[in-house]
Amino acid sequence: MLLTKSQLNKASEKDLNQAAEAIKAEIAKRETSSKEKAMKELKAVAAKHGISLESLLDGKSAKGAGKASKAPRAKKAVAKPRGKVAAKYANPADASMTWTGRGRKPIWVADALAAGKSLADLAIKG
Repeated sequence: MLLTKSQLNKASEKDLNQAAEAIKAEIAKRETSSKEKAMKELKAVAAKHGISLESLLDGKSAKGAGKASKAPRAKKAVAKPRGKVAAKYANPADASMTWTGRGRKPIWVADALAAGKSLADLAIKG
């Protein structure tokens, strides 16, 4: 039975501390009971499927108990959207063909480098 506010106000500090300890003990008892009940249910489900709960918790099945368990995959970082980057290089034959210097080299850059030019020769001056 729960105490009313007036009963709490009239109770001594000693009585309140005893009540608090009794409440904490009851909460701990109920948590333990709940965990034990859940463990029994999980073991029953695992047994129904022919697997021990311990092997499930280890990440191994009864059939593959000898296999090494895989490490959990790390979450991929969410890429932040990148803004536009100014072009650093331009094709000397056609100034409308530019490259930022990121990613795969355009064919015209690869051809110019193969012909003996350097990236400095292709750099946009300015």
